[in-house]
Amino acid sequence: MPAACLTGDVNVDRVFFGLGAGSAMLAVAAGAFGAHALRARITPEHLAIFETGTRYQIYHALALLAVSWAVSRWPGSLPVYAGWLFVLGSVVFSGSLYILALTGVRWWGAVTPIGGVALLAGWLCLVLTAVRR
Repeated sequence: MPAACLTGDVNVDRVFFGLGAGSAMLAVAAGAFGAHALRARITPEHLAIFETGTRYQIYHALALLAVSWAVSRWPGSLPVYAGWLFVLGSVVFSGSLYILALTGVRWWGAVTPIGGVALLAGWLCLVLTAVRR
């Protein structure tokens, strides 16, 4: 990843807006897939796991849209770090839940908290952005 994307020297607000919109689109598609294609194919427990992944993906897609605004409002590295942490956290958290639900391989559940920590760190970066401004 170029350093310019980490520091906000490029149109990183547009990058986060695009990533947020794309992630929201995928979350809606995943939700529809879960509701229509998976309901009869996986256990209710695995369906609930899949739905948790979808829910957190949409929450953090919306968070990326907020980061897009924050990056343009409050220049600096913290909102940019928040955005990349949300991207990483969404992929790891939701992705591991999707894989767990679809495969039933339980050890993927051990990966999920890594994504959760990245999401929490992203929120912390936004808190610090607000406090420091």
